[in-house]
Amino acid sequence: MRHRPERIAAELLRSRDTGPLHTELERRMADGDAVFLGDLGAELLRLTAASSVPAWQHRSVLDTVVRLLALTPGRRSVEQLLRLTSGQDRAARKRARYAASLLTSAQDPDGLRPVFRGSGSGSGGSDELRACTLHELLVRGADLRDLPEAQRWSGVLRRGQHPLAWLPARRSALESGAVLPSHSLRGSMSPRPSSGGGAPVRRRTGGVAVQEVTAPAALSAATAGWVEESNGLVEARAFEPAQPLEEGDLPGTLLGLACSGGGRNFSVYRSDAGAVWAELFAAACGGGAYGGALYGAYRRLAAWRSLGGLTGAAEEASFEEVEGRAASCGWYHLGTSTSWYHRLIWDIGVAALSPGRRRLTVLAATDTD
Repeated sequence: MRHRPERIAAELLRSRDTGPLHTELERRMADGDAVFLGDLGAELLRLTAASSVPAWQHRSVLDTVVRLLALTPGRRSVEQLLRLTSGQDRAARKRARYAASLLTSAQDPDGLRPVFRGSGSGSGGSDELRACTLHELLVRGADLRDLPEAQRWSGVLRRGQHPLAWLPARRSALESGAVLPSHSLRGSMSPRPSSGGGAPVRRRTGGVAVQEVTAPAALSAATAGWVEESNGLVEARAFEPAQPLEEGDLPGTLLGLACSGGGRNFSVYRSDAGAVWAELFAAACGGGAYGGALYGAYRRLAAWRSLGGLTGAAEEASFEEVEGRAASCGWYHLGTSTSWYHRLIWDIGVAALSPGRRRLTVLAATDTD
């Protein structure tokens, strides 16, 4: 294939099968011709940006170019990928988040150095790519001492106004159970929520009167995409009891929830902050049946925002405050076998009881295709 990228992109519009071009791109990448992929990707980006409805052929081949460059180890491929992840518009930022997830699954510290190179325009990755790559590395348990360029840039991020600046440049102990997406040229697999696993809570006779209060807006952050881009149902609620709740009060207290399905097949299980965080992370990572997955470190941010909502932390609370409150709460999973849930693979039910046992917060969600 000796055609210029402009001609290839134009001819794609007449193609009903992009398979041969995908195969040719794999061969080119195997031969070390990353520049050709960068040139073609840049032309496809130009065309998709200029169209209100980009052609499916252009979108398909562009995705293959991005995946090949991100998943092929080495600086040369990463440098070409940087050409495709610059820009400040919404599409460029989303592409940067996607690329960060791919990059950190395949590149070693040396391969990632171009992302953090320099500080001027065109000297490295965009701020969005850098921020997402940094936090992808942290949640994967990477040691930033192996990549001092990223370590230095984390200080710049923390002093700025970027949404991810709220997160720390370290991995919390609660994040050690995170299950991360796996990527290949053919596609990606994301973790799914998996409620339960702890000891069941036995219901105590009698009951405690509770008053519903306003739930924090951040409570449903991890499942927002299930509603916005799919068919999801979310129940995010908070209650204050007339007297401190005992653990045995929880099953009866929660029977008023829609997700309890009237009580039939409804159970409450003991859990811990780490398990709940991992479930929230998986919910944000995989999204719902028809979309809503968060790329890059935004899935980390969404999980912590939801965890903060469960703990009752104020909206302006620091990360350290949320982390501290999480360590002091009682944590529970709600059984997802009731009639409210679709009982496919998009089900989640979690609850937190405040340290003084005077506040109970719940997040439940379900989705279907």
